[in-house]
Amino acid sequence: MTDADVSRAVPSSRAATDGPEKGRPAWTPERRQEAHEQVQDLYRRHLQLPDADVDRVYDARRGYVPLAEAPSVRDLFGLSLETVEGEELGAGDTDFPFALQSISKVFAYALALADHGREGVLKRVGVEPSGEAFSSLVFDEHNNRPFNPMVNAGALAATSLIKGKSSSEKLDRILSLLRLFAGNETLTADEKTFEAELQSADRNRAIAYLMRSEGMLDGDVEATLELYLHQCSVHVTSRDLARMGATLANGGVNPLTGQRALPGPMVRDVLTVMYTCGMYDFAGEWAFSVGVPAKSGVSGGVLVVVPGKGGVGLFSPGLDRFGNSVRGTRVCQELSLRLGAHLFATPDEDRFFSRT
Repeated sequence: MTDADVSRAVPSSRAATDGPEKGRPAWTPERRQEAHEQVQDLYRRHLQLPDADVDRVYDARRGYVPLAEAPSVRDLFGLSLETVEGEELGAGDTDFPFALQSISKVFAYALALADHGREGVLKRVGVEPSGEAFSSLVFDEHNNRPFNPMVNAGALAATSLIKGKSSSEKLDRILSLLRLFAGNETLTADEKTFEAELQSADRNRAIAYLMRSEGMLDGDVEATLELYLHQCSVHVTSRDLARMGATLANGGVNPLTGQRALPGPMVRDVLTVMYTCGMYDFAGEWAFSVGVPAKSGVSGGVLVVVPGKGGVGLFSPGLDRFGNSVRGTRVCQELSLRLGAHLFATPDEDRFFSRT
């Protein structure tokens, strides 16, 4: 499948200079070295993670397990950043592959928008924070739809909207979009992860059938569920996540390849929902204390977007009670408070993404 097949509404490519960062200078060697030291410092400051701070770890083959039962992932920690100019920085396990899990919801929603437009998608899934856990069975009963596409019910609805003549074609379109965002043609769904997810999908299956009984979901529930679990099973690295975030930060244009992954107005809609709903029932506190669009996944990944500036990809499997990476949350809070990445920070507070 070619990039042009990703969506009828998404151009296959456009020069990076057509994006919002046209004419912005690259970092000087001195600024690059300073940023490298800042990233290394962030990594070192959060390398220690007491067991008492971790609520659980998610294992795709066993579900949620105590940290003591997951020693092989105890110390995994990858921190990657990429600017809209294409500057790459990282520390730790930046090339360790892990499943996208709920981070895939961002891109399924993007593809649904490309296929149906804003109003078409709004008929099926809203944009309101639910205040509930991501696997909640609570819906927006007034509008007869899930609250937003970042919870499981809304993600199932968004996935069901993706166009294609077959399940394999729909999955190919999802993979093509993910590859465009990451600039990585090797991204694919891991079948072992998918099989394990399918065996433990009772709650998502119940959500999907309940939605169909209420007219919120059409068609073959099992096919929709399998497509959703396949997208969750795509393996990425923190470096991939950082470039995906940088592509969103750059108005939908990949800083590495120059290809446009998504039209600008749809990027705006995606980032808005990430900002208000992306961090589960911690979303409000995240918006207050970190202040940038983000999406987490139970595998320990966090995708962060600093609009107009860059993306951050984090991987650390130790989760808090909300299902968010403990290290990921803390690193982002420090990026916001100490380095001025918050959307509402003044320009002179930005001590990381600024070019001077």
